[in-house]
Amino acid sequence: MDQPDLERFAFGQQLISDAGTLALDYFDRVSSLTVTSKGPQDMVSEADLAVEQLIRTRLAEAYPEDAFLGEESGFSEVPDSTGIWVVDPIDGTQPFVSGLRTWCISVAYVRDGAVVFGLVNNAAAGELFAGGVGVAATLNDRPIAGHPGKTLGDGLTFLGCSARMKAEQIVPVLDRLIRAGGMYVRNGSGALGLCDVACGRLIGYVEPHINSWDCLGAIGVLNAADIPVSDFLAGDGLHHGNRIVAGPRAVYAALDAVLG
Repeated sequence: MDQPDLERFAFGQQLISDAGTLALDYFDRVSSLTVTSKGPQDMVSEADLAVEQLIRTRLAEAYPEDAFLGEESGFSEVPDSTGIWVVDPIDGTQPFVSGLRTWCISVAYVRDGAVVFGLVNNAAAGELFAGGVGVAATLNDRPIAGHPGKTLGDGLTFLGCSARMKAEQIVPVLDRLIRAGGMYVRNGSGALGLCDVACGRLIGYVEPHINSWDCLGAIGVLNAADIPVSDFLAGDGLHHGNRIVAGPRAVYAALDAVLG
């Protein structure tokens, strides 16, 4: 088990709160934003760029010894650093630019191949998820816990999907989920879906491939909530992404079988 880093955790909480304020300012005038397509169902707005620049600049000033990996600006390596901040400035850009409220800011601090803590700010809903090593899993500073269900039929499962997936990679997962008695939801933000598992709104999460910036913040919260999650960082998941399964122990094996 890694060691707590309460100083960085406190800094990250203030930083992600400030980033949420900036993101909300852009969201309030979303119809006038400059938006560019990076590919099918993959957008970037000026809000993404501005929020990531805010986070990156503040981190560079406070912790110049730390590396950085952001969805929009990429990887900045620091010689001899052991810690790296992994950031998605707007997870759920498509919902964001569509005027939907299912988007968030995700920040994780990773050290020596493990998530030390994670923060996810659903600014439009006024919800801040937090948790990590030595830090309890919370939603707006209140303790959270996973779903009490014993079978997939007892709750809803988030089925993650992106334009990187082919139909033949995702349709069989949907088929297995429904045949197992489950039902799916999706809102456009992997980090929010995983946090909904951490606080018991959803019974599980499955996705064939997700990028690190989309999930590590929430994985920090899941770990703190003692909810099983697959070994995402295995095989250089940090840079190349990985499959992910998350859910309470009673249903984890069933979720893993659904993903296949």
